[in-house]
Amino acid sequence: MENNNIAVKVDHVSKSFRLPTESTSSLRTTLVNRLKGIKGYTDQHVLKDISFEVEKGDFFGIVGQNGSGKSTLLKIISQIYKPEHGQVLVEGKLVSFIELGVGFNPELTGKENVYLNGAMLGFSVDEIAAMYDDIVEFAELSDFMNQKLKNYSSGMQVRLAFSVAIKAEGDVLVLDEVLAVGDESFQRKCNDYFMERRKSGKTTILVTHDMGAVQKYCNKAIMIKNGEIVSSGKPSVVAAKYRAANFEDIGKDKTNNQENHMTYLPGTNADVPKVDITLLTEDVLNRDETLKFEIVYETIKDIPTGFGFSIIDLTSGGQFSIIDDGAVVENVFTPWSTQKGVVSRVYELPLAMFNNRDFMIVGSVFTGTSDVGDFKQIGYIFTDRGPRFFVRNEDGISGPLLVEKGRFLE
Repeated sequence: MENNNIAVKVDHVSKSFRLPTESTSSLRTTLVNRLKGIKGYTDQHVLKDISFEVEKGDFFGIVGQNGSGKSTLLKIISQIYKPEHGQVLVEGKLVSFIELGVGFNPELTGKENVYLNGAMLGFSVDEIAAMYDDIVEFAELSDFMNQKLKNYSSGMQVRLAFSVAIKAEGDVLVLDEVLAVGDESFQRKCNDYFMERRKSGKTTILVTHDMGAVQKYCNKAIMIKNGEIVSSGKPSVVAAKYRAANFEDIGKDKTNNQENHMTYLPGTNADVPKVDITLLTEDVLNRDETLKFEIVYETIKDIPTGFGFSIIDLTSGGQFSIIDDGAVVENVFTPWSTQKGVVSRVYELPLAMFNNRDFMIVGSVFTGTSDVGDFKQIGYIFTDRGPRFFVRNEDGISGPLLVEKGRFLE
């Protein structure tokens, strides 16, 4: 590839499958149908001219509803399928893990299965031996590796298969719907692994229906619908588009009235068509750093507006830590703006006393008068679109979530 920073390049890829429409065991019937122009099958166009690039170090998310073509795309990237048109270029060694346990033999021991699966992933015996101890340690199965796999519980098999996949140190790791594996403690270990993988700059491609995982791990994402890319860019935006598409489909099931279909992102409407919170710093930070983010909203009417936001502690069950944005002081509403158009504010938030937790920023656009009781919410960003940030300190000291308010940058 010309650009040395590109790990995976998907270039105008298309893929179709032939689906039989009738079953016939007669050669005569088949020939007669062909002469009449009856094919006996239909072409299902699964992917239609898909193009995107994954840079080295990206944690790249691919989302879409069932049947959208995302798993087919992953199999093409993994060289299981060949595209009819276009090509996929991969820089370095790609490790693909599309289904847990594929290639495992229940009659072999856990150790033998590690070597068998490693060989299927393209590793030599020496390479597998070098990573074997790490695989066993991560799976927490050192006492069971000489037992046959058929004697493992389903949870043990999942842990071993997943450990082989993530410890096989390729240049690009491809995962398809495999994040929710094992018990709670093992999932926490997997979470730590993915956070560390992100920070270390290793390339990962993840296909998932879990929008929380997309926002937590990914720095870029695309959404596929009916075989085409319909959204790409920031994970929070792509996740919101995915949820909006699901809501739209629910609406279609309930009514045939096209006017009831969702045309705005959650929290926006005809009067407030835009509400966004965007991180201006990295989303994984430590206690010595400062989080900076921008709030942008748009109104189409000349009305007084302000914005209040909150920090949600996702780790301890969704508790709120409210940040006073200065819009309301002693029951008097001081609007950010009284004119229609786009309003933008930048905030910074010191993290000196934040705990090791996962957080989300949410907020609402308000209008009203100086009487607090007259406030009205006219737009919002909640957990379906709120950007996430993660505080990670080596000492793991617990303490108050916030000891200082954010302050406006002048």
